[in-house]
Amino acid sequence: MEIVLNSYGAKLSINNGAFMLNNSTGSHRIPVKDVDSILVAKSAVLTSDALILAIENDIRVTLIDKGGNVMGCVWSHKYGSISTIRKGQLIFTASQDAVEWIKKVIIQKMQNQLALLLMLQVDTGKKELIVQEACNKISKLIAKVDALEGFTVREIANNLRAYEGNASKEYFRALNQFIPEKYRFKERSQHPAIDVANAMLNYGYGILYGKIENTLIRCGIDPYIGILHRDEYGRPVLSYDVIELYRVWIDYIVYSLLAQNIITEDYYSTDERGAVWLESLGRRVIIQSVNDYLAENESIKGMTRSRETHIFLYIQKFAQQLKHY
Repeated sequence: MEIVLNSYGAKLSINNGAFMLNNSTGSHRIPVKDVDSILVAKSAVLTSDALILAIENDIRVTLIDKGGNVMGCVWSHKYGSISTIRKGQLIFTASQDAVEWIKKVIIQKMQNQLALLLMLQVDTGKKELIVQEACNKISKLIAKVDALEGFTVREIANNLRAYEGNASKEYFRALNQFIPEKYRFKERSQHPAIDVANAMLNYGYGILYGKIENTLIRCGIDPYIGILHRDEYGRPVLSYDVIELYRVWIDYIVYSLLAQNIITEDYYSTDERGAVWLESLGRRVIIQSVNDYLAENESIKGMTRSRETHIFLYIQKFAQQLKHY
């Protein structure tokens, strides 16, 4: 399970070798063996004893801001970039193999977008022209990405970003057709969101970023050495590359919540600038929904595992490949 400290005054300490969570619902004693991770938002308290207990038991601790963005992580000193993997990672990043790798990542992202739109068409019975047009355009953009050639990622980066951006624009325009009208948005908005749908997407992506960054570190890969996302100093840019394979899971989760019409004004607030932020209830629902979805089994390439395990296995395999450079 994941312990979440996302409300003002929430506190995590220890009691007789177990975690003790105090929040608005009361006091809860949680055995260490039941905890996989700890998520800490602003205005919450994590004692040093609880932090040390987490480190000793290989429990990841992630600190996030109110938008769900990862601000930092705490992990055991035994984790970190393994020298053979790090050397291989640096060589790989500048190689032609990285070109093929990032092309596959972006193509998979577009195929995932296409698959979700087609699935929603079947599930809802909607045959909107906008959706048909978007699917056709995304299919053509997949072919364009596949046709890109270069010796380094830098040579194809501009075209790759353009194709990816165009596909995402078409995708969200079409996805909007399946969302209840009161939640529809004109375009993707980040830092900050200007509507509740984008606030939910941003927060969900933030949770997934944290999980991917932690998995990269546990597998010995340096998350600060990116492939396509390379120019953001001090940011875990490889997480931004890898997440492209799994963004569609967050999209589906947010779509499902919006389609149920369960979102009320208690879920979010709007500040004086018009920025929309999730409140404690909204954050709690997104966090729980993401964790539940990632815990569910899915068959990928003939292997049935939890979605979170699929992420780990992909990154673990990638780490082993980097050793050979």
